[in-house]
Amino acid sequence: MTFKFRHLLLLPLACLALASPREYSADKPEDEVQTASEAEDGNRFAQDIMLQALGLIGVTYRWGGNTPESGLDCSGFIKYVFQQAMNIALPHNAFAISRLGNDVEKEELKPGDLVFFNTLGRKFSHVGIYLGDDRFIHSPSSGSKVQVVRLTDAYWAKRYNGARRVTQESVAERSPQLQKLMSEGREVKPSKKKSKKPVKKAKKKSSKKKRR
Repeated sequence: MTFKFRHLLLLPLACLALASPREYSADKPEDEVQTASEAEDGNRFAQDIMLQALGLIGVTYRWGGNTPESGLDCSGFIKYVFQQAMNIALPHNAFAISRLGNDVEKEELKPGDLVFFNTLGRKFSHVGIYLGDDRFIHSPSSGSKVQVVRLTDAYWAKRYNGARRVTQESVAERSPQLQKLMSEGREVKPSKKKSKKPVKKAKKKSSKKKRR
């Protein structure tokens, strides 16, 4: 079975997992109707995010990459998915993205939430999209491709930093902070060994030949 065919089978499953029937009644209070409407919008956004993300499975990782054609790094992947699915412009930086949206407890995770990890010796240095059933999709590292893995895997469970739920409203509320983070925050490349400063050689004392 080819990758593309397997991927096409995943898409309807994602829709079915999130789909919920619309139940409104004339007897329901207005606030309950509004809450149901917001929940439905949330499910629709989550479906859009998941479908967009799953469509990128197999795209090659490239540090600094921000398009499927050129390759995607972890935050470039998130930025591209949210731009295409929800028309939300996120910064190309995992830490900056972690400052947006609302905190989500691990037990409260829903499909479409962002999950963060410490993979470079600093918090929120890696990010992925939660899919449900303890799985998330991400662009891991150099030499790999966009893929789905489990939060319960030892490597990721040990490095888990938390989760955020990003919506258009939450980004709009933090727009000034976002602009600052976008200007200041940049993906940090793995640090290279510092080059040693050249050591100044001590001046040799000139030795004069003794005259006979």
